[in-house]
Amino acid sequence: MDLFAGISVSDLPAALIWYERLFGMPPTFFPNDAEAVWVLAEGRSVYVERRPEHAGHALITLFVDGLDAVIDGITERGIEPALRETYDNGVRKFTYRDPEGNEIGYGGGPG
Repeated sequence: MDLFAGISVSDLPAALIWYERLFGMPPTFFPNDAEAVWVLAEGRSVYVERRPEHAGHALITLFVDGLDAVIDGITERGIEPALRETYDNGVRKFTYRDPEGNEIGYGGGPG
């Protein structure tokens, strides 16, 4: 199973800068003038698309191995989580909000 998750924004140039900092790399490719795609792992991509009428409503959570290293890298690139949670089962989640209000979470197992 593959995943191709979309995030709508109104200001694509500003979003490109923010998501490059969040993901730690430039977009993998641009399918057209209104979209940028990041391939995060085999079969797992996130795209940002200029769709002002839908901007700010995305809710995406990425589960990763090595959560602490991922979060440390994002912090080093100047983005702080808006929310930090630890669930009863020990799973941790860090939620980031882009300038338009879209929420991108990173989750992983205990410690």
